[in-house]
Amino acid sequence: MAASSIAAFWVVALLLIVVPGADWAFVIGTVLGGRPVLPAVSGLVLGYAGVTIVVAAGVGAVVARSPAALTALTVAGGLYLIWLGARTFARPGGHGLPAGAEPGTGRSVLVRGLGVSGLNPKGLLVYLAVLPQFTTPRGPWPLTAQLGVLGLVFVLTCGAFYLSLGSVARRILESRPGTARAITRFSGAAMVVIGLLLLAERLLA
Repeated sequence: MAASSIAAFWVVALLLIVVPGADWAFVIGTVLGGRPVLPAVSGLVLGYAGVTIVVAAGVGAVVARSPAALTALTVAGGLYLIWLGARTFARPGGHGLPAGAEPGTGRSVLVRGLGVSGLNPKGLLVYLAVLPQFTTPRGPWPLTAQLGVLGLVFVLTCGAFYLSLGSVARRILESRPGTARAITRFSGAAMVVIGLLLLAERLLA
């Protein structure tokens, strides 16, 4: 598997991760609720690791080998990204924190993180519509191994980013709300661009 493919996927994955969504809201809500961020991020990472195993075991291979299925998922995912990105840009204050800021044990926070990442449509989009596009079905590496490596890249990037986000969330949101809104607007615009690129790549190919 070419290192250039891994690097290209990492760039796209990072752009998707930095866009505010369910994972963002969960991490920020955990921090501002006074709960430990490490179990929260660990839950997110374990959830995505589970999705990686499922996709690498067969679902991702089916999608990668079916041009019609890949096109349908990509179009649906691209339209979803454009819609969500436009909504984010227009309403930068609309990403509320999860309801309930009650204290929770590290285990309960970890379990909630598993649920957030396992049901996050943005994460599923990456695995089912974006990730297969960076594989080579007839390449020297088995397709399962390629999907596993790219999934691991996504998982590690998520972990690093959300740990960093948790360490600065309270300072940004409490003392610099204007900066938080600007970051959200930028992320919304990036989501729209990624959605348009996905649509252009599949429909104009």
